[in-house]
Amino acid sequence: MKKLALAGLVGLSAISSLHAQEGQDNWGTLHGNFQFDGQLYVRDEAIDPAGEFYPDERFLGQGFANFNYTKGNFRAGVRYENYQNVILGFPEGFRGEGITYRYLQYVKDEIDVTVGNFYEQFGSGMIFRAYEERGLGLDNVMDGVRIRYRPTQGIQLTGILGKQRVYFQKAPGVVRGINADISLNELLPAMATSSWRLSVGTSFVSKFQEANDPVYNLPENVGAAAARFNLQKGGFLWTTEYVYKANDPSSDNGLIFRDGLGFLTQLSYSQRGFAISANYKRLDNMAFRSDRYGKEFEAFINYLPPTTRLHTYALPALFPYATQINGEVGRQFQVAYKFDRGTFLGGRYGTHVSVNYADAYSIYKSPIEGSTIGESGTDGYETDWFQQGQVHYYTDFDVIVTKKISREWKVIASYYNFAYNKSVLEDGVSDQVIMNDPSVQEIAYVNAGVLELIYNFKPLHSIRAELQGAFSDQYRGDMAMLLLEYGWSPHWFFSAQVISNYGHTDPEMRLTYPIGSVTYFQDQTRIQVSYGRQQAGIFCVGGICRVVPPSNGLSISVTTNF
Repeated sequence: MKKLALAGLVGLSAISSLHAQEGQDNWGTLHGNFQFDGQLYVRDEAIDPAGEFYPDERFLGQGFANFNYTKGNFRAGVRYENYQNVILGFPEGFRGEGITYRYLQYVKDEIDVTVGNFYEQFGSGMIFRAYEERGLGLDNVMDGVRIRYRPTQGIQLTGILGKQRVYFQKAPGVVRGINADISLNELLPAMATSSWRLSVGTSFVSKFQEANDPVYNLPENVGAAAARFNLQKGGFLWTTEYVYKANDPSSDNGLIFRDGLGFLTQLSYSQRGFAISANYKRLDNMAFRSDRYGKEFEAFINYLPPTTRLHTYALPALFPYATQINGEVGRQFQVAYKFDRGTFLGGRYGTHVSVNYADAYSIYKSPIEGSTIGESGTDGYETDWFQQGQVHYYTDFDVIVTKKISREWKVIASYYNFAYNKSVLEDGVSDQVIMNDPSVQEIAYVNAGVLELIYNFKPLHSIRAELQGAFSDQYRGDMAMLLLEYGWSPHWFFSAQVISNYGHTDPEMRLTYPIGSVTYFQDQTRIQVSYGRQQAGIFCVGGICRVVPPSNGLSISVTTNF
């Protein structure tokens, strides 16, 4: 049936294209995309002496194809995925093939009904977010029914019911939810002409999962509620959301019966050439899954937004922050300013400066009388909202200066200072273990710098170079990187980089990691071939992270849209 459905859609694509050429549109439209990623692994004893990460199968590959059809008020689509077998570093549950996403949707006037698979988010996502992050191997798409309804101008209601995807299966829990977003400027005539824009929202989400624990009386129904508001005037914006979750004993929190709380507030102001923002977040026992025994990315109902900057340069990206779902306090402050042309610091083309500070700590914990912190079957611990936690997770201070020197030359200079708790963020050491013995934690203090040069010497030609350094007395020690890229529009792109971990704290890990790649573009198709050595690390997107093992070999990636 899966192969027949796929073949039918391919045939429908050909028919749709034919009728489009004939000037007819009554057949609707079909569009989609395709991607394939594969890697041929080479044995490398330097980065993997025991062969722990060298697969028995030398070539691993994975791919998918999306097909979406639209005609009038109706939409439909499917996605076919194939993992033969999954590339190292992705969750092992992705093994096999099948149609993992299919839906039918009807949209007309005030009503929007979807049956089958769908992605959705309530507010910031702290209470509910079904989404996909393919680079991480995360896909918690819902399978069920979603209804959106606008009863009147300014009010949007959304209801959901279904189960979440876990690889090629479904999570055992049933997820139910309702959300309301209200724009008071649209709803209330008295506010229609106000320069202040105010919207509010509220959500309720619950899960049901059978419980057969021989020791604890686990709740089968767990509910969560959220309230939020957005206030805006000109360049001023203030957003805040608060989430309460009923007690939800799980493998994440060690089977404690403590309620969960989430609080996020963001204040920002921007105008031409200037922007400033401040964020504060507090999470307490906010792991929320439709499988209480889930691990890694499996069956997360909610998403916990980070209050740290995502770094894209190679060496700073080795020190990312992973949101701590059982509890954290996070703060972030950012300022960006552009010095105008003709000023002393602006020069001929202007200068842009961005400053960012972010940190994260555990929440403060003290034992409940008669128990230890985090003891299973209890409320876990007591806490004080206004007292900082005992464990330091992360600090990031960075300054980025962007300067155009001439028509051809552009320079970006960056400085980074990190405090990176490897024991928590990579090794998974618990707060309680560190509180009992602070000497067990390993915190890396890192100073890093990046100098990026971009040279456009012809309309279709450009060269980009990066010189990076990261220096520390802990963990990875001292590193340096050189990157050279050459672009020849519109078809070719060449890249070569080498990272030298010359000052690693372990002399046997003082290795060099070279990588070269060639990329070809043709219309909507992109083909990339790379060869080189990849060091072990953590890959993060939006505070969600996965471990990337060391590897060496040839990789290929093909993507196309139609």
